[in-house]
Formats: sequence, structure tokens, C-alpha cells
Amino acid sequence: MTIVKNTCWTIQERPIGREVRESDFALEERAVRDLEDGDILLKARMFGFDPTQKSWMSNMAGYAAPTQIGDIMPGRAIAEVVESRDPAFAPGDRVRGHLGWQMHPVVRAAQLEKISPGVNDENALSILGSSGRTAYFGLVHVGMPRPGDVLLVSGAAGAIGSIVGQLGKIAGCRVIGIAGTQEKCDWIVNELGFDGAINYRTDDVAAQLDALCPDGIDIFFDNVGGAILDLALARISYGARVVICGGISNYERDMSKPEDLPGGPKNYLRLTIQNATMKGYLVHYFSDYNKVADARLERWVSEGRLSHRQDIQTGFENIPATFQRIFKGLNIGKQLLRV
Repeated sequence: MTIVKNTCWTIQERPIGREVRESDFALEERAVRDLEDGDILLKARMFGFDPTQKSWMSNMAGYAAPTQIGDIMPGRAIAEVVESRDPAFAPGDRVRGHLGWQMHPVVRAAQLEKISPGVNDENALSILGSSGRTAYFGLVHVGMPRPGDVLLVSGAAGAIGSIVGQLGKIAGCRVIGIAGTQEKCDWIVNELGFDGAINYRTDDVAAQLDALCPDGIDIFFDNVGGAILDLALARISYGARVVICGGISNYERDMSKPEDLPGGPKNYLRLTIQNATMKGYLVHYFSDYNKVADARLERWVSEGRLSHRQDIQTGFENIPATFQRIFKGLNIGKQLLRV
């Protein structure tokens, strides 16, 4: 082994009840441990960022392994194999997985997924990676779209929402997106093919929903929560499906304090009146169907039926600042960083 130092970003403070700060992280060098059978030594190539990582570092996500102060910040990444103690992987192979914010991790082979030669790093961390799978499973398996459905997507210009809307069009839905800038609204309509867009910062959202969804909302795919969720629930149609993927509007609350918990949806009884459902999910619940989802997503991308956009920053030293971009609404599409 020729690599002996692993540069990494570690957790120094938990951003509970506030925004993420660069001072929440520290840049460190740690020794690379000796490899054992089944270990793989990697060199990072690209990192992906998602809002839920804030809950991982704050131990607010019950499905994720708890973190400690001083731990390497968890996150998804793509890396190249440097040295392998597993016959399934060879030097030069590209892999993806939960590798954390580190340059030279040593991980078990079972934690890694090999990337096909025809898939580039950007797509492997976005539309042909966890973002694409999350969008696909949430809409197809939970939202269950039918031709003619009205699909409303919040966070529609984000990594997942932008894919959900396009999948809805493929399924024959009429798609309306909610985003936070005019640039984002123009992008999802003019380039992605959404049927309409609402700028929640400048538009009267309630009035626009009434105008764009006069017969109600059949599927609401929610990445935001809060007031937007309430407005959508007030307008669901009979048999509607509400898909809860995320709630970025609440990510700066301290969920450990009862007084800081978000209020429940005021319009939840509409679910009863309209014989509707509201269901949350995580992408790994559907891992048995990964191959089906991947094949369909790859085909639709190759056919030009799925467009995608990534916000790519550069430089390992810029990882914390890149992570902040998500919460400032600066990214369009998937937030990535190339080493």
C-alpha cells in the first residue's frame, strides 16, 4: 500500500435547530489502516449531497447509523479502486456507496456497487443513482400514477423533484411543479416539460393551485412539508395519493424539543373525506427492484425522455460550502462536487 494518509472532513458540531455552518466541520488527516481480506482501498472522485445528510449528522434520522462528534461526515460518493482484497473488484474499477467525506477510505467490498463503464460519475450519483431510484420508487410504487392524473411536485427543481415530474409525464400525468425562483420555474416548464410551475416566493400559491389544478390533485409528491403540504391537502381529489419524500422546510428545527416540532397538517382530515392516502418511504425499502428501476431509467435517459441537470462544484476543500448550497436554494438539479 502506497497511500498512508486519508484526508477527511469530520463533524465538530451538530446543526440542531439552525442552519449548517462551515465551522460544523474540520479538515483532518488520518492514517489509512492496513487492508484485510474483503477490504477495498479507494480514491474519491465525486461527492453527492442531499438535505437528509443534515439529519444524519444531528442523529435525527432514525434509519441512519448514529454519528459522534469527531466522526467522518457520512455521505454518498464515487471512488476508484486503488487496491483490492476482494476478487470482485480490481484497481481502476469505479464504485459508489456511502463512503463519507474522505479521500482514501478503506471499506468492505459488500458496501460497494460497481458502476457500469457507460455511466459517467455525474449520472451515477444523480439520475442513474440514488436520486433516480428515489424518484422512481416514490412515484411508481407509492404514488401509483395513472394516465390523466394531476401530479403536483414540491421542490420540483431539485435532484428528486425534477425527475419525478418527468416520470409523471412519461406515465401520462399532467404535472405542476413548485419551486423557489423564476429561473427554476422556467427550467422545469421549458426544458423538462412540466405543464405549469408556481414560484412559492412570489406567487399566491393557493390561488395558483386553484387555477392550475381546478379539479383537484391526484398525486402530491412532497419534498418540502410545512405550509405547502397543507395547501396541497386542502385540494386533493378522491382517492389521491400523497407521497412524503422529504421536508426541507423543517430541517432547521430541533426535533428533540417538543416545542420546536412542526405542527401537524391542518387539513389532514381531507385524507378521510377524499378516501386518500399519505405515505412516507425510504429508497432502500425497494432495493429488490433496483435492477428494474435502473434499466428503465437508463433507457429513458438514452431515449431523451429524461433530462437532468447537475450543479457541480470542485475541490475537496469546498465540500462544506457545497453542502450549504442545498439549504440556500442555490442548486438546480443534483448538488455534486468533483475532486
